[in-house]
Amino acid sequence: MTTKLKFATICAVFGLTACGAMAPAPVVQAVAARTDMDTGMINAIVERQDTIVATGYAVIGVQNHKNAPQQRLLAIRAAKVDAYRGLSEQVYGLYLDSNTTVSDMTVMSDTFRTRVEGVIYGASLTSITPVNNDTYEVTLSLNSSAVRELRLLYLSQLSRKKH
Repeated sequence: MTTKLKFATICAVFGLTACGAMAPAPVVQAVAARTDMDTGMINAIVERQDTIVATGYAVIGVQNHKNAPQQRLLAIRAAKVDAYRGLSEQVYGLYLDSNTTVSDMTVMSDTFRTRVEGVIYGASLTSITPVNNDTYEVTLSLNSSAVRELRLLYLSQLSRKKH
């Protein structure tokens, strides 16, 4: 017997998937119908935190350049992009696709794919820190007013897709 499980992780803040286009039509319709209620929930959740923070990491040696200083710059850039991904996950949520295959009551395979999609603006670079000799750590922060604006923009785009 083979069982395939697929599900979308619902964003704890919104009750939405990370990408409205990937959500089943009933989910998008329910979200659009609840926009006013969600706006109140968003404000209540965001007010608990002044800022959200995300940290990204990148290894210097794997950067695609022969020049060591250029590898360091590329690692900083990659770590910054990783931190932006972390902010996006916190603002918009994460789409999770899971597939589990069971045969003879034994798990044969268990795979997960995640995806996040969104726009981040207004993030502040908090720190760029070398970790040991081979990694950079970049920390970004986003204040609650920017988070609120981004989430409201996302909800308004979802409601427009419905019409």
